[in-house]
Amino acid sequence: MKTLVVVGLACGLTVVTLSTVSAGRRCSYVTESHSTAAVECDAKDIVDTAVAAGKFKTLAAALQAAELVETLKGEGPFTVFAPTDEAFNKLPAGTLEDLLKPENKGKLTKILTYHVVPGKVMAADVVKLSKAKTVEGSEVKIHVHDGKVKVDNANVIATDVAASNGVIHVIDAVILPQ
Repeated sequence: MKTLVVVGLACGLTVVTLSTVSAGRRCSYVTESHSTAAVECDAKDIVDTAVAAGKFKTLAAALQAAELVETLKGEGPFTVFAPTDEAFNKLPAGTLEDLLKPENKGKLTKILTYHVVPGKVMAADVVKLSKAKTVEGSEVKIHVHDGKVKVDNANVIATDVAASNGVIHVIDAVILPQ
């Protein structure tokens, strides 16, 4: 957590601005004398956090094509097992292009919602599970071996990427519902 405090004098009043950055969220508190005048938060949701990371461009494009961006910007909380751009590149040639076509929106939505678990499930909790029900409706299998976690056939390569409406766990493959 980073905190920035600015103290100034305006119109005879002491103005204190406190900005806090924690878990992808920036909040500014402006206090005049002894009363709070304003609180402003700039929180990054699941989508904005993924986009800011720079390695989820394909996922962002797929969410857009499936019209799921607003859903994942919603209140949540959500746990997203997010495949990287490299993970999407492992799909057979032409698969991604085919999924992004408007006529395949239902199929794309099914795949993407299979990557989302309702609630905020942190890594410490994921390792205690053998399966988790997804927003798509079926269950992902979770395996822990030698301290490494797999979700179906994907390795979890980064965990607990915090967002204002949930958490992201980065995976190295696109997982597919049965």
